Amino acid sequence: MQPLTRKTWQACRSFTRYNTPGCFLGGARYCNYTMMGSSSKRFYNNGGASSASRLMEEDPERKGPWSQGDKFTSKLDFMQHLAQGMKPYRVMDHTGSVLDDAHDPGLSKQEVTDLYSKMVTLHIMDGILYEAQRQGRISFYMTHYGEEAMIGSAAALLPRDVVFGQYREAFVLLHRGFTVQECMNQCFSNTHDGGKGRQMPVHYGSAKHNFQTISSPLGTQIPQAAGAAYALKRQGDGACTICYFGEGAASEGDFHAGLNMAATLHCPTIFFCRNNGYAISTPASEQYRGDGIAPRGIGYGIDTVVVDGNDVWAVYNATRAARTIAVEQNKPVLIEAKTYRVGHHSTSDDSTKYRDRKEVEERAQFDNPITRLRRYMEVKQWWSPEDENQLRLNIRKDVLECFKSAEKAPKPAVAELFTDVYDSIPTSLQYQQDELVELTRKYPEYYSMDDHSNGI
Repeated sequence: MQPLTRKTWQACRSFTRYNTPGCFLGGARYCNYTMMGSSSKRFYNNGGASSASRLMEEDPERKGPWSQGDKFTSKLDFMQHLAQGMKPYRVMDHTGSVLDDAHDPGLSKQEVTDLYSKMVTLHIMDGILYEAQRQGRISFYMTHYGEEAMIGSAAALLPRDVVFGQYREAFVLLHRGFTVQECMNQCFSNTHDGGKGRQMPVHYGSAKHNFQTISSPLGTQIPQAAGAAYALKRQGDGACTICYFGEGAASEGDFHAGLNMAATLHCPTIFFCRNNGYAISTPASEQYRGDGIAPRGIGYGIDTVVVDGNDVWAVYNATRAARTIAVEQNKPVLIEAKTYRVGHHSTSDDSTKYRDRKEVEERAQFDNPITRLRRYMEVKQWWSPEDENQLRLNIRKDVLECFKSAEKAPKPAVAELFTDVYDSIPTSLQYQQDELVELTRKYPEYYSMDDHSNGI
């Protein structure tokens, strides 16, 4: 064999692939050996270098393994933003008037009033549970104020579609039949809670409604949604997953891993970003640069759209179209819904410390998603002030009854802490359980079992 020249090595170095025990570089065999106590390298020609060089000389516009095909240019130009920007899609203006009748979803009066009723229910439930936390009756809460129009996404899905939520997706559950009573049971962690009191309030989950249990750490649900969608595709049932998250969670590594996985494996996933302007106290202006989250989807080769997140019909139409793309073409879609978080991040937050109260009041008054849908119904002469008053009275009465019932119900037995993980409790866990029982009996003044069913 003849050693390769340096010139030939440079020609073939781009076509690298590794093998063991040696390496092969585009037909050149790369060898390491030791001589006189130092490492030496030699290249032997095994016939591939000339073809590698010929490819580079004859086809400079070739498709590379790194892309779908590049067209080269001699102009050095750095792209700073998308040429046209990404204008949010809107169906209704602030008065509830439809801008283009072709985009009116055309739902019946009953369907629209049911949707509106659930938005009002969520709003009233938020108010009661938020005040309950302030009174020390529940431990934690997060409201949906200003983001109620997201229920449009739930209306566009099918029951078999699997939901991966973050913190503010109770609207999906309400739309799927999860009751206000079940919401209250979860927030009070009582014996009727499906999670047996093991989760923080508002961390809902329901296998019956294809709603995966919410996890507190940001972004964990994003790659999970991609993986579940891959499984659904293999099953061939015509279902997809939808994954909700905020613009703050989009800064997590899981966001990039999830989108890239879904794009490359052709997973029928709808990634739904609720860009509400604040990630706890961090404003969007400090969270990212550029035109929101949507351009990242384009970077991953994902069909992407931006919508007015306070317009329930824009959210509905976009999600319905996204579902069609995801299921029929087996590929992911990214929706960025630009909205505004009117409430505090949670009961652990005081947003007056980092934003102007006037800003919040103006958004709540002039860009309220509930008000916009009500005006839509009024324009169609489907709704009246009397209807509004009666609806709110009835909903408030029902929510308060559920609240009282959930508050009175006992907590799960403490022994439930040790169940539902192992088929047979291991020795180490049994030791902990025995120790807890001993402590509660030895110090009853510190470990009251009065609120728990069956005590320990």
